Formats: sequence, C-alpha cells, structure tokens
Amino acid sequence: MIVVAIILVIASIAIPKINAQRMQAHEMAAIRTIQAIHTAQTQYFSQFGRYAANLQELGPPASGSPGPAAADLIPGDLAAGTKSGYIFTVQGGPNGYVIGAVPVAFNNTGRRTFYSDQTLVVRQNWSPEPATAQSKEIN
Repeated sequence: MIVVAIILVIASIAIPKINAQRMQAHEMAAIRTIQAIHTAQTQYFSQFGRYAANLQELGPPASGSPGPAAADLIPGDLAAGTKSGYIFTVQGGPNGYVIGAVPVAFNNTGRRTFYSDQTLVVRQNWSPEPATAQSKEIN
C-alpha cells in the first residue's frame, strides 16, 4: 500500500513535466516545419515564377508528375495541413505568402501559435489567438 502511494506521488510530480516537454517538442517541430515551408516556397518560386497559393500546391501530386498544382516539395501529411500536433495554413500571392500554425488542441499539443511570411521571421503568440505580423518575434 505504501509503495502504491509513493508511485502515485511520483507520478503526480512527473506527469505535468512530461506534458510540458511534449508540448515544447511539438512547438519546436512546428518552427522547423515553418522553416521547411519557407524552403519549399523558395523552390516553388524558382520553378514556377510565383509563390504557392496553398499547401496542396507544395505537396505531392495525387498522380502523375509534379507541377504547379502539386510540386512535391513537402510531404503529404503537411500538404494536408496537420503535422506534429499543429494545423498549418499557407496563403500565397504574387508578392509573398503567409504561414500560420496553431495547435490542434491548445494547451495540449502546444501553448503557442506561430506566424511567418516571406521575410522568414517567425512570430509567436502565447494564447489561442493566431499569431500575426504584429506578434512578438522569436529570437
């Protein structure tokens, strides 16, 4: 009985730390994914003369060879919009693009939202509200 009580005390101390570390791992993966999208957008621009309008244009083709509708520059799971506990969006235009990343479940898969654009600066917001161009820059 005492052994069970000790195990429960240890678990109650360890579980919050494990959850915080897991969220931090998801957040770091989200930042790396944003950087991968930047690289893909640069490659897309050099191949097609414009930025991709969405993640699907950066992703793999359903069939056939890569082209402007599906350039095969990012994996299929990211092209579908979800990876490592975050939901990613891309909106591209003739002069640039915007990347957004929000946790699938705020305070569970992540505590921060992210924003970036063609300037390559990644910004964060420590709330469920999506980060914007005015959010604090990650140093």
